Amino acid sequence: MLTARGIAGLRVLIVGGSGGIGARLALALAREGASLVLHGRDRTRLEALAALCREANSRGPVPGIVSQDLSSGEAGEELVAEARSCDALVLAFGPFLRKPLAAVTQAEWRSLALTDLALPGFLASTAAAAMAGRGFGRILFFGGTRTETVRGFRTNAAYAAAKTGLGVVAKSLSSEFAAAGVSCAVLCPGFVETEYQDADSMAELAARSPRGRMIPAEELARTATWLLAGGMDLCNGAILNADEGLHAL
Repeated sequence: MLTARGIAGLRVLIVGGSGGIGARLALALAREGASLVLHGRDRTRLEALAALCREANSRGPVPGIVSQDLSSGEAGEELVAEARSCDALVLAFGPFLRKPLAAVTQAEWRSLALTDLALPGFLASTAAAAMAGRGFGRILFFGGTRTETVRGFRTNAAYAAAKTGLGVVAKSLSSEFAAAGVSCAVLCPGFVETEYQDADSMAELAARSPRGRMIPAEELARTATWLLAGGMDLCNGAILNADEGLHAL
């Protein structure tokens, strides 16, 4: 039975859950008793993660898997169906592009707008409408670093523009569905240590971080777990920084 707060018993769909922040969050949620559906492109990685989540929650259901490449910006029927049926939706998918603004091609602009804004926006609004019909739901977006407000970016403007737009989506979902028991928030990480970073990049980013380190993905997962456990109910529609006070890029 679902409770007003807590993770145990929640059916959570993690889009972009096969690695990085999404995978760390999956393990954290499994330990808290969530029923998971993991999305990613690489089925082998998904199956390995599902096995780890099963070990972390041996009494719970076997995690579901949705293997789909979202690089086109289109969600398949299986993923859309899972979004409609979940209690909590996590959108951890979002391709990154580091490139001077004038060098970004038309195709790259289109791709980033689709994958980092239109796709998560569609899945979230689809899920929210279904959640509202059941009187309960939580949606968590992962934004980009320092995309909690409108800013200028020299090397990743196209990506940041799309990620900044997620704040509009979250606040709009809150405005429309809060009275029906649906909560939504955007979590904007700082520089997070994942398997996608090489040693040189991590050293560079750590030197630019307020505390001289990369943020462990497990720490970010704990904050996200708190939001999904009910922390976002009070701060519905909020855009939250999780960057240890990063003030400049």
